[in-house]
Amino acid sequence: MRVLIAYGSKRGGTAGLAEMIGDELASAGMETVVQPAQQVRGVDDFDAVVIAGALYAFRWHRAARGFARRHAKALRELPVWLVSSGPLDDSAVTGDIPPVKQVATLMSKIGARGQVTFGGRLDANAKGFPASAMAKKKAGDWRDPAHVHRWASMVAEELAHLDQAA
Repeated sequence: MRVLIAYGSKRGGTAGLAEMIGDELASAGMETVVQPAQQVRGVDDFDAVVIAGALYAFRWHRAARGFARRHAKALRELPVWLVSSGPLDDSAVTGDIPPVKQVATLMSKIGARGQVTFGGRLDANAKGFPASAMAKKKAGDWRDPAHVHRWASMVAEELAHLDQAA
């Protein structure tokens, strides 16, 4: 099974998260391709897709949104999951966070099987407003590898069942 993990990331945290997801799915026997969403030309060569986008002020990253819209027709024919990265605290580990409005709308439009929100990352030396102001109080890395592992394992199990049924 060949899985694309396409991501939109401004400061590298979501790119790293996409790599973690790709590594977890690869360890479950999937062939994975991790690529920035704006570089993906099509999804025809894939059996499943994960779209990851950073959250900024309750908005999903533009590249992730654009990818989902550009490929909506093809994505409706594939198993797809949406991933958000953003909370700068442990809230993503302590409970399920519902999708922001943009993600919920896209889930419906492309028929995504599910979504998850993972903790985000913000470097202490983040540049630009409001990131630099936020970094003074919220700098850190809340991406939990165990949380990513649990979620990716669930996706891998579902894909294995789909592959067996085909």
